[in-house]
Amino acid sequence: MRINIHHKITIIFCLILAVILFGVFTYLDSTLKDYTYSRIRSALIKETLLAKLFLEKDFPGYPRLKEIDDIADQAGESLSSRVTIIGMDGKVLGDSDLNGEKLHNVENHLYRLEVQEALKSGIGESARFSTTVQKNMLYIAVLFGKGDPLGVVRLSLPLSDIEVVSGHLKKVLFAALAIAFCIAVVASSGAARFISKPIEDISSAARKIAAGDFSKRISLRTKDEIGGLAGAFNDMSKEICSKIEELKDNKARLEAVLLSMFDGVMVVDSRGMILLMNRALKNILAVEHAPEGRKPLEVVRNIEVQEIADKVLEPGSGVESREISILLPKEKELIIHGTPIVRGEKIEGAVLVFHDVTDMRRLERIRKDFVANVSHELRTPVSSIKGFAETLSARALDDKESAKEFIKIIEENSNRLVRLIDDLLDLSRIESGNISLNLKPHSVYRMVEKVISEMQEQANKRSISIRNNIADDIPDVPADKSLISQVFLNLIDNAIKYTEKNGLVTISAEQKNGFVKIDVEDSGIGIPEKDIPRVFERFYCVDKTRSRRLGGTGLGLSIVKHVVEEHGGQVSVQSVLGRGSTFTFTLPKA
Repeated sequence: MRINIHHKITIIFCLILAVILFGVFTYLDSTLKDYTYSRIRSALIKETLLAKLFLEKDFPGYPRLKEIDDIADQAGESLSSRVTIIGMDGKVLGDSDLNGEKLHNVENHLYRLEVQEALKSGIGESARFSTTVQKNMLYIAVLFGKGDPLGVVRLSLPLSDIEVVSGHLKKVLFAALAIAFCIAVVASSGAARFISKPIEDISSAARKIAAGDFSKRISLRTKDEIGGLAGAFNDMSKEICSKIEELKDNKARLEAVLLSMFDGVMVVDSRGMILLMNRALKNILAVEHAPEGRKPLEVVRNIEVQEIADKVLEPGSGVESREISILLPKEKELIIHGTPIVRGEKIEGAVLVFHDVTDMRRLERIRKDFVANVSHELRTPVSSIKGFAETLSARALDDKESAKEFIKIIEENSNRLVRLIDDLLDLSRIESGNISLNLKPHSVYRMVEKVISEMQEQANKRSISIRNNIADDIPDVPADKSLISQVFLNLIDNAIKYTEKNGLVTISAEQKNGFVKIDVEDSGIGIPEKDIPRVFERFYCVDKTRSRRLGGTGLGLSIVKHVVEEHGGQVSVQSVLGRGSTFTFTLPKA
């Protein structure tokens, strides 16, 4: 439980006051007890001396014991004390509290301390327990007798009488001090409130500032130290407010810069814990949970990222750059630049910048593959044309049969070269986005029928049947008729080329989720499973020898993919080796 300063001051005042009053009470109690004892002792001494005078005047002598006891009784009644008359031999001659048989049975008092002192010095005193009356008593004994001493007269009072008086005084004292304590508690509480109120105001203002309310000010005009503290607090509040606004502006600018960056940014502290990760890096690394306060390795399961962060945080380190590959789950290639944040000679953290070069590296590989494939595809027909042209020029012009055969080969390779160049131009035009689609609603069934009519002769040569199973109720699709016809042409042409004699090619369609789904299925040789992901790449051929022999360029399926995607659809393939393939693409409904 939290105790506020007002209560603390009150409690401290009360504790100090309680200690002081306890000391005062203890001192006064002891003093009053001593004073009471002293007063009663003095009175008892005076009374004993009076009893001595009385006895010296009227003492009857030893033979008259009954009269001596009566004198003791009278004296005790007059003085309100116990009076004992003791002979010089210690025998008790009279006692105001004892009569008859009891008096005769009292033990000899010669060796009582007060009696011994009285016999020696004339007066004796003792405070002790009386075995006769079974009480704690105060005894005063005085030697009496004119000329020769006759005996000792002793007066006594129970000490309990002293304690009664002392107890009464103690109660009065305690009541007075208790009243004083209560008054002091109320006064100290008021004083504590007066002292603590400004401090509580300052504390309340500090809490509001901590909660973000920087407009809070303290209206305190006192000239003491607390007033000075309030003024300093107000000045500090103004300065903090100004600094916070400045920090907010800087933070907003920094966040705007980080959000607008395409590169990923990670900031780590001196312990290697992530302080900040911008949105671009979260997208690059597919980070879904908050990365702050964790190690890079906990967020990105790649040891190289952690190694770069650790390297940059090492004393004396500089800028660290590295290109890495990472699976997220697809492979990405990143260039990471790490720079330490240095203040004085201390490294306080590091900034890691992630540049995603996956597409750039992929395009570089595609470019290299494209150049290599184009060079290879062009070299074959060009070399063939060149070789047969040289042969004709050298010796075959006179041999008409050979010349015709060579010219036919040159013509076939020239046609292949033209097809390759046309496909390259079409693909380049589609990929570059410089193509404008002439979209109009067209019947899928009619487009397929037209392509089948164009391909029927080629299919007949290989004894392959083409079947159009597209129903009449399939809706039209918004399409560039020329380009979509090219898609059907390429797919059906491929199906014929890779289907053995007496095979079957089937085209079907259905409506699905706002799209028309079209399947081109053949009963051909199929595609190995490892080659399926790459069939839509440029120049990729499962069987290059068969493709060249049948006049393929290796660009047909790549053209299909790009044309379908330009129309807002998707293309895919399913195949089982030795059973055939099904190429599927979708087009939005009109």
